[in-house]
Amino acid sequence: MYQLHIANKNYSSWSVRPWVLMRELDIPFEERLTPFPTGSSWDLYRPFSPNGQVPCLIDDGWAVWDSLAIAEYLAERHHGVWPVEAKARSWARCAAAEMHSSFSALRNDCTMNCGVRVQPFPMSDALKRDLFRLGDLWNDGLSRFGGPFLAGGSFTAVDAFFAPVAFRVQTYGLSFEGAASAYPAQLLGLPAMQDWYQAALVETWREPEHEAEVAAAGTMLEDFRLRA
Repeated sequence: MYQLHIANKNYSSWSVRPWVLMRELDIPFEERLTPFPTGSSWDLYRPFSPNGQVPCLIDDGWAVWDSLAIAEYLAERHHGVWPVEAKARSWARCAAAEMHSSFSALRNDCTMNCGVRVQPFPMSDALKRDLFRLGDLWNDGLSRFGGPFLAGGSFTAVDAFFAPVAFRVQTYGLSFEGAASAYPAQLLGLPAMQDWYQAALVETWREPEHEAEVAAAGTMLEDFRLRA
């Protein structure tokens, strides 16, 4: 059975992608959660992950690291990871790759912290552009392929890549226009997303750097996490 190494569910935006993908597609795996250390993760994660980061998938001793590489590895072994139709599949790969490599302002200004609600400080122009592009991208996919998921009627890897964005939308009260306005709720309602969220709420780990990032993003309104 696969082993999937992840970090804190409250913070780890990269880990949620393969975890939700595998859960929604009923691909069995064993979860191995190692909380983020303060500072570099290199020494802690290197024994199981070649790049000293998570997520990392282990298949019979073979390590596959990086969320996009994990998705492609799974796609070679399981049906449904990417859309069947060629144009939908190519669009989905483009959108997932863009999420993987872009949206740096969103990542930096709205760090993932599932269990809190924050009133963000005034948005930078870079963040506004990222949010505009997200809405544009989501509306494009939903219009082209009919929804309710980005590449059609089924959840696929492209949706998994936007799972951490859905949590950010919930945390910071972000909004979009058109069909994109309902898409985050579509993701948040998935059973796997609900399971991830509930597990995040009961974590008692608090990593100072991640907590400082959310404090710098805006004013804390609510904290639903189990008290440490």
